[in-house]
Amino acid sequence: MQAQAPVAGRTGAAAGPPAVPRARLPRRWRRHAAAWSVLALVLACSAAAAVVDAATSAAFRAELGRSAGWPVTLPGVALAVPAALLLLRAPRNGVSWVLAGTGLLWAVDGLADAWVGYALQHDPPLPAAGLAHWTVERLGSALLLGLPLLLLLYPDGRLPGGRWRPLAVASLASTALLPALLLVVPAEIAYSRDGTGVPEPYRSLDLDLTTLPLPADVALPLLRIAFPVAVLGILVPAASVIARYRRAAADDRRRMRWLLWAAVVDLLVMLATLLLPGNPSTVALALAVALTGAAVAVGILRPRAVDIDRLLGGTLVYGGLGVGVVLLDLVVLAAAGALLGDRLGERDATLLTLLLVAAVYVPLRAPLWRVVRRWVLGEQEDPYRVVSGLAERLERTGGADEQLVAIAAAVAEAFRSPYVGVEVEQVTGSRLVAEHGRRPVAVRSLPIAYRGEQVGRLLLPRDGVRAQLVGRDERLLADVVRQAAAAARASSLAAQLQAGREQLVAAREEERRRLRRDLHDGLGPALGAVVLRIDTARNLAASRPEEADRVLRQARDEVAAALADVRRLVHDLRPPALDDLGLTGAVRQQAERLLPSRTAVTVTAGGGVDDLPAAVEVAAYRIASEALANVARHASARTCRVSLARADGGIEVTVSDDGTGIDPAAPAGVGLVSLRERAAELGGSCTVACPPEGGTVVRAMLPVDGGTA
Repeated sequence: MQAQAPVAGRTGAAAGPPAVPRARLPRRWRRHAAAWSVLALVLACSAAAAVVDAATSAAFRAELGRSAGWPVTLPGVALAVPAALLLLRAPRNGVSWVLAGTGLLWAVDGLADAWVGYALQHDPPLPAAGLAHWTVERLGSALLLGLPLLLLLYPDGRLPGGRWRPLAVASLASTALLPALLLVVPAEIAYSRDGTGVPEPYRSLDLDLTTLPLPADVALPLLRIAFPVAVLGILVPAASVIARYRRAAADDRRRMRWLLWAAVVDLLVMLATLLLPGNPSTVALALAVALTGAAVAVGILRPRAVDIDRLLGGTLVYGGLGVGVVLLDLVVLAAAGALLGDRLGERDATLLTLLLVAAVYVPLRAPLWRVVRRWVLGEQEDPYRVVSGLAERLERTGGADEQLVAIAAAVAEAFRSPYVGVEVEQVTGSRLVAEHGRRPVAVRSLPIAYRGEQVGRLLLPRDGVRAQLVGRDERLLADVVRQAAAAARASSLAAQLQAGREQLVAAREEERRRLRRDLHDGLGPALGAVVLRIDTARNLAASRPEEADRVLRQARDEVAAALADVRRLVHDLRPPALDDLGLTGAVRQQAERLLPSRTAVTVTAGGGVDDLPAAVEVAAYRIASEALANVARHASARTCRVSLARADGGIEVTVSDDGTGIDPAAPAGVGLVSLRERAAELGGSCTVACPPEGGTVVRAMLPVDGGTA
């Protein structure tokens, strides 16, 4: 009978000593170790390459046809820094390891290139010369895999899914075909594809460390096919980037724009290497790789650190303008040289060409640059001209509609925007809109504020190169918006003033017509009938005293009715309770008269409430009365509270209840509109709100001394 071995982790006398777990570094330490190791290795390779290049004879290196190795390590250093950041912050993202591997391979390739030249200048060659040559000529071709891998894995570190997955794998395989062939093809065949054999200085080296015995009839056709296939292998990753960008969400789309910005910068750098004199290809390559690595790191770690839309738009515009200026410089120099080169000697022609360019073209270069910038970007370079031009337009325009159109046109011309819209809130609550250009599908709005109050909105396109503004452009736009705000506020005040005048005239004439009608149709005939009855009573007094007394009683009743009409007219002009009881007492009396007995009402008043101008007193009484009437008709409230208080140079009237409140979807009735109109007549304001706890709160602020509350 066999004894059972003790199970680890169980308690009991038979259990052996607990197993000691193998020591493992914490995950954070492993991340730090990987990041700093990659950075240290790349920097060490770059420094070693510089030292080896310094010890190598420049003449011997030129005889070999090789360049220095340390510049080749610069792209590796440029990738090592963002790779280290990504390994620290996003170690599970495949892009981190692609950047780290590519940077390390570049640094090793540069060090191997430097060592080949240094080792061959000794006789016999130093050790590892063959390995270094194999690294440069065979393993270095694996750098071709860096770009398609980056395009396929960015930004989440995973290959695209769905139908793109097999295409992505096939493109990587096609790109890897050339590096794989170069690893196994014999050196004689690899060099013979250019029509030459192995150069004489390398014949003493072991160049076939990993080669297979492939016949030339098989290897050469494969090599000739592998080169174009490797180039075509980049098409699928580029197409997958476009497809992912179209279906990406907002954050992923922003990350993809960082990759697009890197592509634009790389294109501009390549154009610069073609246009600038000398041979800056190595430095340009290192710069392009550095900017690409930085863009990838920022896009993954902090895509919102910089507004990529503005950065991308500014790069396109300013980069395009810069390339255009350089091309124009080259065209001018070439034209001058072509016209004068045959007539004079080379030295004289060059000197005369430079003098003509300095005398004629250089003074025109700055104005031409400003003209091109103004054509592309608008008048942003001259802020004073933009603001003064807008002010001049506003002076020439008449009504509010024309001023808004002038503002939209000025902003569109200043920023070369295809669309600008200006919206201003009207006194009646409607919205006045002026547009310049065709409105795009997506717009963004900027508030137009005047003295802390929003009076409208400025609408601009959300997408497009010209829609992106840099900091200086935003400051200029802010100045223009301030002009627009002042103009919009002035137009609004002018419209309010005109509307107020018309309302005053109409109200005055309507009040006169009402008084005339009431006096002519009511009080006048009543008093005339009283006169006739008094005359009749006088005629009957001597002969028929009883009849005369009856007529006098009728005359008395008619006089009483006439007095009631007079009281009604006086009450419509000004409530008598204000003179008899004051504002607080009049409001309390009105609350007791309007509200049912089941509603408990409380009226409170602060100091100075009963010492108000007549117009303010009447408006406060009317607003409180209308609010109380609404509570009685619609609220079904149990309690109601009325507060009258002096505040901020005015009087605040608050009527709150615990009733049913107001449906947000319900349109404003005549009563609510009249509340706002009464407050606006004195320059005040009135708000109606329904707090979350229920009920309705009507709050009106009325200025006392003629100011605006």
